[in-house]
Formats: sequence, structure tokens, C-alpha cells
Amino acid sequence: MKIGVDVGGTNTDAVLTDGRQVIAGVKAPTTTDVSSGIVQALQQLLGRAKVGTEAIDTVVIGTTHFTNAFVQGKGLGEVAVVRLGAPSTLALPPLCGWPERLTKCIGDYRQVVGGGHDFDGRPYAPLDERALRTVAKEIRDRGLRAAAISSVFSPVNQSFEERAAEILRDENPDLQITLSHAIGRIGLLERENAAVMNASLAEMSRHVVASFRAALDKLGITVPFYISQNDGTILDADRVAQFPVLTFASGPTNSMRGAALLSGLANSIVVDIGGTTSDVGVISNGYPRESAVAADIGGVRTNFRMPDILSLGLGGGSLVTDDAIGPRSVGHMLQQDALVFGGSTLTTTDIAVAAGQVDIGDKSLVKHLDKAMVARAIDRIHEMLDVAIDRMKTSSAPVPVVLVGGGTVLVSRKLRSASEIVIPENAGVANAMGAALAQVGGEVDQVMSYRGRKREDVLAEASDLARKRAVDAGAIASTIAIVDVEELPLAYVPGEAVRVRIKAVGDLAPQNPKGGKRKAEHAA
Repeated sequence: MKIGVDVGGTNTDAVLTDGRQVIAGVKAPTTTDVSSGIVQALQQLLGRAKVGTEAIDTVVIGTTHFTNAFVQGKGLGEVAVVRLGAPSTLALPPLCGWPERLTKCIGDYRQVVGGGHDFDGRPYAPLDERALRTVAKEIRDRGLRAAAISSVFSPVNQSFEERAAEILRDENPDLQITLSHAIGRIGLLERENAAVMNASLAEMSRHVVASFRAALDKLGITVPFYISQNDGTILDADRVAQFPVLTFASGPTNSMRGAALLSGLANSIVVDIGGTTSDVGVISNGYPRESAVAADIGGVRTNFRMPDILSLGLGGGSLVTDDAIGPRSVGHMLQQDALVFGGSTLTTTDIAVAAGQVDIGDKSLVKHLDKAMVARAIDRIHEMLDVAIDRMKTSSAPVPVVLVGGGTVLVSRKLRSASEIVIPENAGVANAMGAALAQVGGEVDQVMSYRGRKREDVLAEASDLARKRAVDAGAIASTIAIVDVEELPLAYVPGEAVRVRIKAVGDLAPQNPKGGKRKAEHAA
């Protein structure tokens, strides 16, 4: 059996599944320290399911911890930013365009040294190892503990980044180094930003992963655990400690994956209505459609994979006034502040109870609400969702819409933008279900030349590499499938160059009884 946990801003959801259906699911309020909320949710879950911890094979956790920390600028560490790109990249220094409030957290040590490759992997400038040795000494003298290294076209040829890391570690053996090619895609500035983000979270990520592990140990759950990332697949805990940015936006991704699994619809629009926001996304072949534009996180542009999500301030805790619904929300204080729970704040949950859409709390506490006002609020809720769905569609034709999340009670009638509305069983814990059944992925994103080669041969080579990366991440080789192929001809470079992106996913290999290494590591 598998446990999936999704830590949201309002609730921490947990499910127990046998891989086919939900055995039990619970919601518990998210706590300030996160880990105690996980403990509470899992205690309730195991008690409800009446199973012992020995029956658990895998635990997968989805969290917004790192996203929130970066956006709020809390707990970030100083970073030595090193770019291998002189002389061609000097016009745009590292961290250009970052908000001042975040650059203060990152610190002021930024160096650009000679190096870099062309689009086809050939070096256009030699790596300046002498300058790097000077940088290494300066990092040591400053007492910096994290560094981010980026190089021009390193996703095509990462040798300069790897050599630079060796030089920095000669002087700083304990330095936590993030190499940009391991995170971002083609595009130097956005990839560099992603690497710096990751390095700034390095110290925090170790503590967060350790707190998750301690929460599981407290309950006697000693199996390996994983953390969901933003493309619908999972990473083992140790890798998340190295690459925390890969968990950004994993919450909405879990919800969409869970919606596809619970509804059986591999192609649809998914609306996840939570306590504070509604996230609208597109499921294609069972996985979230990825954003085609650079993601802006806390005012910083990045180019690592992110789901294409539209968020609106509508949830079960949204405040209702004569003029608007949301975006302000009572959040995790819903059971204290909403009228139906004896509070003094009018929320969308109160509206749903007054309209007879759901029976929770004490409905006598909202019987005084004006019926015309309630009707207007219901109309406004449906109009907000229709507009959001229309914005995410690629045509004007109605499409299937899957509703998940605890706020599905806000929808009481057909939406004009939907060909059908599906609210699957256990929709309230779809996010945790998506985490529990997340697969393992491998991806290739690089510039390749079609000159003198058959297109099919080039794509087959890239597909094999994506499959290998999925196996290396823990997937069972026989279950791996290619779920996304994208080709982008680069008209401005010679050699019939094409940017190729291929994504492969497969099932996580079962764990051995002692929770050791995955059996699939040798399955290929």
C-alpha cells in the first residue's frame, strides 16, 4: 500500500491506496511547522484504515514549503553566483531583473569568468581555470556555504560546469553547489536564476526533508519516502534535498494527476477548488500541460518545467461582500471564522450552506441571509469559474471538466464552458491521490542536429536517453512510456538544429522489505 500526503495552505490531505482505489482519506489543518500537521493527518489516516505501518510500501509527500519560502524571502541563504560566459555575456550581469528584496537575501558575490559553449556543444571560449581558483579562495574567505554555477549552453555540454565545481570544491569541500544544467533548460538567464534559487534553499531543504523523515519515524513508518515535483513525477528525498526548486507548483500538479486517475479522463480541464484559491489546468495524456512561457516566481523569471496553471482567488474560505468574492480568504481558520461554525465572517461556504448545496456546520446560523444576495453570489462563483476555464481552453468548444478539492460544493449547476462536469469519488483528496500514485520521470531537453541524419534516428536516440534517465531515477524499465515529444526548429542557427524535448515516465519500482535500494536500479 502507498500513502500520499499533500500539504496545502489550508489543509494537509492524506490518502492510503492499494494502487487502484482509495482505502481511506483524511483532511487535517495545516500547521505552522508543517511536520506536526503531517503526523496528525497520518495518525488519523492509519486509525481510520485500521492498518499497521508494516503494510505501507511507499510514502509520497507534496509540499508548498519551498515555494512559499522563496516568494516570501524567508530562510534563504547567501549564494556565490558564478557564471561561465565571459566575454559574451557581460552585458547582462547575474541576477539582473531580480527584486531588491530577494537580492538582499542572496548576497552580493557574483562573478563572470571565461568559458561557454556554442549551441552544438563546441566551446567558443576556453574555461578560465585560473580565475575560478581565485573565485574559490574568495568563497572560502567569505564563508559562503552555497554556490550556483551556470554556463552558456550547458544543457548541451555540461563539462565546463562540472569542471568549475571541482575547482570550487578543492578549496571548499563542504560547499553545496547547484549546476544549472541539472535544473533549467536552454536559455542562460532563466536557467541561471533557477540555479541561484535552488542554491539559496539548499540549507533549508536539508532541514525540511529531515523534519519529514522525523515525522514518519515518529509513527514507525520506516519505508523510503519521496516528494512530488512539478511535472507530476516524484523524486527521492535525498534528491529533493539537492534540488528543492523542482517541487515548486507540485500542489496543483498533484491535484491534476489525481483528477485524471480518479475520473479516468486522460484529457480534460481540471479545476481544483481549495480553501483559498482555485487552480485551473489542462490534463493531456494524463499529465499536466506544461507552461510554454518562462515562469515568474516571486518576481524572478525561470525556465524549469512548470505546469500551465491559472489561479484565481476563489475557495471555500473566500470572503463574500456585496461587491466581490475573494481573493481574501479565512484560509485554515474556516472552522473558526465562518458563520456556519459560529464565526462572524461571511464566506463562500456559508453561501453554499444557505443555498442548500451542502449541509455542514449549523445552517440555522445563515438562515438570515438575503436570498437574492445568496443567488447573486452563486451566479458570481459560476461566472468566475467559466471565465477561468475559457481562458485555459485552446478552442471555444466545450470540454470535459473535472472538479476536485474540498471546495467542489461551491458548484451546483452546469458550467457553460463545460461539455460535462465530473466530480469523481474522493475528489476532496485528489491532490493526495495524485501524490501517492505519481510516477518516476526522465527528460531530455537539448539542441540536436538533423543534418546528415534521419529525423527518426535522432528522436529515437533522445527517447532512449529519456528512458535511461527515468530508470536511473527509479522507474521499472518495462513500464516506461514516452508521454511528450516536442521539436522546435532553430532557424537562426546552422546545421539544421532542432531543440528536442522528450519526457518519459514509468512506475516506481517496489521497495525491498528493509526499505533499501530500489529493485529497478538494475532492471534495465
